[in-house]
Amino acid sequence: MYRILEANNQVRERRDQLRHPNYTKPELLATAPNQLWSWDITRLKGPVKWTYYYLYTMLDVFSRYVPGWLVATCESATLAKQLIDAACDKQGILPEQLTLHADRGSPMTSKCVAHLLADLGVTKSHSRPHISNDNPYSESQFKTMKYRPGFPDRFGSIQDARAWAREFFAWYNEEHHHTGLGLLTPATVHYGQAQRVTQQRQETLLDAYESHPERFVRGKPKAPEYPEEVWINKPQDD
Repeated sequence: MYRILEANNQVRERRDQLRHPNYTKPELLATAPNQLWSWDITRLKGPVKWTYYYLYTMLDVFSRYVPGWLVATCESATLAKQLIDAACDKQGILPEQLTLHADRGSPMTSKCVAHLLADLGVTKSHSRPHISNDNPYSESQFKTMKYRPGFPDRFGSIQDARAWAREFFAWYNEEHHHTGLGLLTPATVHYGQAQRVTQQRQETLLDAYESHPERFVRGKPKAPEYPEEVWINKPQDD
């Protein structure tokens, strides 16, 4: 009987099998600030074992500027909605201007966040499941934070966590000379001052070269440049 069924392609798995959909790899490009943001949530250890606070962080992929953050006691779609709404309002985001990228955590894929993005005219994008490389900029920003000197092993209270985060993000936006930005600060790139600062650096280097060319064994120095475009999963050239 089974030989006859197999010959007629009638033999199959009898149990219902879960079939996972094929997720498309996100390929996102930013050529200026406020075109592409990513956001994520990370846990901060609380005062005793098994207690955590949750840090929500929005990040501009082009400038690495953090336009909004909050610390809460739980992961919540409602809080995520409030953060996104406030950050978009503060940055003056217009309809069809911004793409917001995130992983597939429950706050990121919630209906209330999806409805908010639709109302704001913001395009939503999600990473493929279990692939952290699809959201690399938020992951890198969290690593910078947690390897920062002075990052505590535990926070004594949520007020302590908020105070530390407030100081950290002020430093990160205004003082941190980012290697991915040609050693410019995120605020310099985000608010359109990058070209002026890079030109000033170049003029200073050339003045030093003209005064003491023997110090520059590799010839005329060139100031580091910031990228003109930033990709999440840049397409491979054929």
